[in-house]
Amino acid sequence: MRTMLRGKIHRATVTGADLHYEGSVTIDVELLERADIIPYERVDIWNVTNGERFQTYALAGQRGSGVVCINGAAAHKARRGDLVIIAAFTQVSEAEARTWKPYCVFVDAHNRPVETRAEHAGQVEVRQAWPQ
Repeated sequence: MRTMLRGKIHRATVTGADLHYEGSVTIDVELLERADIIPYERVDIWNVTNGERFQTYALAGQRGSGVVCINGAAAHKARRGDLVIIAAFTQVSEAEARTWKPYCVFVDAHNRPVETRAEHAGQVEVRQAWPQ
């Protein structure tokens, strides 16, 4: 079995951080559905703004609201306006892994879905990657 990215929400803007909530991350249910993430599922959150990486679980927020609110102790790791990547993983067979395609949801500055597609691999130009 291989652990593969199943779905992610790429560069969402944190709309709030509520330290006194019990825990989790509240996410617009439309984004959850497009990324194939279900409520109470474990998610990894990678904060692009400050480099923090943590795990919590997803809760469904109001459809169309664009909400991405980090709750509980994790609120120390993100602030309103931070950019985050939210990802969920799955186990698949070796054969499935060879042709696996995750649900990658790209959003605008208001967390409205722009497109769902495969990722493009980032890389610097080869001539810049290696010192001369």
